[in-house]
Amino acid sequence: MIPANQEGGIAKNIKVIEWLKADLVASVSALFKSMLRGSEELILDALASLLINCYVLGRRLGINFSRLDLKVEAKLRQGIDEDHEVERWYGDLSTLLNYLVDKKR
Repeated sequence: MIPANQEGGIAKNIKVIEWLKADLVASVSALFKSMLRGSEELILDALASLLINCYVLGRRLGINFSRLDLKVEAKLRQGIDEDHEVERWYGDLSTLLNYLVDKKR
């Protein structure tokens, strides 16, 4: 049997995960709307919200921030190795990877 306080914690965590999922969708919607309006400040706000939501959702799912960072770096390296179009055309993956690596120093 699950202790009452742990049961409440599980229910609360599930509720928070559902709230974060809805907030993630709302942030994507805000991003698309801000892109239509052409407001750089609104775009920046929506992108920041998306990043925060992803990190917090990952944490609620048992993934710590540093592990997520490592996975992001690995995915960037994979995209670079596989010659992803955005890397080939603009070098964005390398630029982001270099930024993240330099930021850790």
